[in-house]
Amino acid sequence: MKYILLLVTALGLVASVLALGEHYRPYGDSPCNFNDRWDCGIVNHSPYAVVRGVPVAVIGIGGYVLLALLTLRRAYRIMLALALPALAFSLYLAHIERDVLGVWCLYCVISLGSISLLTLLLLATVVATQLSRKPAA
Repeated sequence: MKYILLLVTALGLVASVLALGEHYRPYGDSPCNFNDRWDCGIVNHSPYAVVRGVPVAVIGIGGYVLLALLTLRRAYRIMLALALPALAFSLYLAHIERDVLGVWCLYCVISLGSISLLTLLLLATVVATQLSRKPAA
């Protein structure tokens, strides 16, 4: 399970790094401006792309690095405790994209998929670990 979690974490990390690149790229030069519904530039230059002066992508990068380090230690319960609020924040950002901005960011959607999959895998791993433990006699 460790290697699968590392792979999914790496995918989220790459998506966050690409989103950070969009944040600092001049507006209008976005390689993922596909149409009027998919434009990473609009999303990453919006006021919602920053929390207290920190780009959301930097928060994502830090989160994915922390999750990768915890994966190496097989600290799955701690990871799950961190992944749940990260998933909630990512879902909130997806709501902003859909309902407020009306535009989706490909990198953000990939990150949402990554944290969603990580959370499900961690939940299954933690539950399976708990069920496999023998009760104390």
